[in-house]
Amino acid sequence: MESITNARLGENAGKPIRCRGALARKPGEPLVIEEVVVAPPKFGEVRIKIICTSLCFSDVTFWKLEDHPACYPRILGHEAIGVVETVGEGVNGFVEGDMVIPIFISECAECADCKSNKSNLCSTYPFKVSPWMHDGSSRFTDLNGETLYHFLFVSSFIEYTVVHVANITKVDPTVPPDRACLLSCGVSTGVGAAWRSANVEAGSTVAIFGLGSIGLAVAEGSRLCGAGRIIGIDVNPKKFEIAKSFGVTDFVDSSSGGDKPVSQIVNEMTGGGADYCFECVGKASLVEEAFACCRMGWGKTIVVGVDKPGARISFSSNEVLLLGKTVQGSLFGGLKPKSDIPILIKRYMDKELELDKFVTHEVSFEDINKAFDLLIEGKSLRCVIWMDK
Repeated sequence: MESITNARLGENAGKPIRCRGALARKPGEPLVIEEVVVAPPKFGEVRIKIICTSLCFSDVTFWKLEDHPACYPRILGHEAIGVVETVGEGVNGFVEGDMVIPIFISECAECADCKSNKSNLCSTYPFKVSPWMHDGSSRFTDLNGETLYHFLFVSSFIEYTVVHVANITKVDPTVPPDRACLLSCGVSTGVGAAWRSANVEAGSTVAIFGLGSIGLAVAEGSRLCGAGRIIGIDVNPKKFEIAKSFGVTDFVDSSSGGDKPVSQIVNEMTGGGADYCFECVGKASLVEEAFACCRMGWGKTIVVGVDKPGARISFSSNEVLLLGKTVQGSLFGGLKPKSDIPILIKRYMDKELELDKFVTHEVSFEDINKAFDLLIEGKSLRCVIWMDK
């Protein structure tokens, strides 16, 4: 078994390979680049050569996590683009050399849920925060034979990874990879939350809790949908200037309202509440605030942020009944990966969807820990990590 970095496509079909991977061995400690043994793909899987990957805050969250569902050693990463290097048995529709985006949410295209236009949740391969492939096993070991855990069915902080075909989407190879990789999670989630989950209407009013990369992607999606007013809410007033370039029209510094709740401020600004409120931080109390300032009768609160396990949201039953508001979860923005991602890519190529402004930094694979520092320090929206630069 040879160590490889640029093997010819298909040359190692049916064989394990060795390559570099960035391992999270202990919570919160810097990732360690080691040689990893990557098994060949099993039935319905492909092995992918990663071109570049980007850092999402979910990676940081699980990198720090000490309790369940944390597990170590693990290969994190789930926003990426790559080329199919080896195709496993039973794979249809993908061949060696295809440019693909791996995505944490599955689409088998055959179950009742995937065939329905009402949901993007696959029942054959349901989403879960699992340390394994769909069959409950790993494709990674270190040079001592120790099992390495997967992350969100992708694990992109490695030169080669194995992904089930239900979790990959073929894309136009002419698309810049350092832009297309953003559509694996963050940008798609935010844009999709406005476009697919909420179905934001032209001229409507939107309120966004949290102006991180997901919240800004919601703003971008709301702008594309023609929202008339986009209110950005954050504790950091420094974010407000950049938010303007994503279509945000009004700003609320939630740390300077004194005793007045943010929901009251938004209700006063809008004369009764926003049509659509998006919680993009991952905090139950903010979901409640968002619900409190969405408009009576038709207001929708879209939950996009990922809260800690076990978090609970509390509403008055009468308030839900009498005010006619809706609360909706939005996993991956409600997008169906195999049909909706190509639409977003076309909108980017047509200069409608502005992906460029999300990329604030680019580093080499050897500097992957720098990407973590930049995101944690609030200096980066998305840092692209190149495998071969």
